[in-house]
Amino acid sequence: MSLLLARLFPPQSRPTRRAGRLLQRNLLVYKHIWMVIIAGFCEPVFYLFAVGVGLGSFVGDVTTAGGQTLSYAAFVAPGLLAASAMNGAIVESTFPIFFKLHYNRTYDAVLATPMRVADITVGEILWAQLRAGIYACGFLALMYVTGLTTSPWAPGAALGALLVGFTFSAAGFAAVTFMRTWHDFDMIQLVILPLFLFSGTFYPLSVYPPFLQPIMQISPLYHGTELLRAFTLGQFDWTLAGHAGVLVLMGTVGLFIISRRLVGTLLK
Repeated sequence: MSLLLARLFPPQSRPTRRAGRLLQRNLLVYKHIWMVIIAGFCEPVFYLFAVGVGLGSFVGDVTTAGGQTLSYAAFVAPGLLAASAMNGAIVESTFPIFFKLHYNRTYDAVLATPMRVADITVGEILWAQLRAGIYACGFLALMYVTGLTTSPWAPGAALGALLVGFTFSAAGFAAVTFMRTWHDFDMIQLVILPLFLFSGTFYPLSVYPPFLQPIMQISPLYHGTELLRAFTLGQFDWTLAGHAGVLVLMGTVGLFIISRRLVGTLLK
């Protein structure tokens, strides 16, 4: 077993305590461009007021699978909260990492220190988590102010949003390790947009044809939306463990791909 683990996770794939140094480096960089983070938070807020409030005035109330009736804006808000965490994680785990990896050669300089490849992976994932957490907490505060959630369990949605951020930051980072040009980023948008629109964010899963519902349930954003909606509405059942498990599994697979790909790319 020890030999198998050693083959799966060679020394460069095992993180050390130095991963926080990369997080510190990113904080120093963003100290001068902090407005970028605020700008990324605005997109789901615009959707909330345009779709949740504006279109919601025509839709009326929505009845959830648990039998709870609520306004359309309150139904949409948890989905946009999950999408906010997804956007923050994807933005930080794709474009900047691609630039550091292929153009700025930041990671080559990092590996000239005692840091390992795994420290790069963990440090960048933590940084993406930080941005996703900022988005999630800000959006959750907006939901409280506008009365879109009154559940005492709603703060737990921030932790669920971090789980969503972990899944998408690992997936985004893993995808970047296969990219060679900036044109490849069109594929990320091709994946993210359908996930945003068809993951139960704006409509209950039940409105779709039965043959499409299992396909939509593959989406990690669907599982994140259902998890956060449970916290903001205060409705819990055994399926939440399944939603959380899928997110953890997808994130773990992403981490494994990153560790193997980066070792081959940076140490070849």
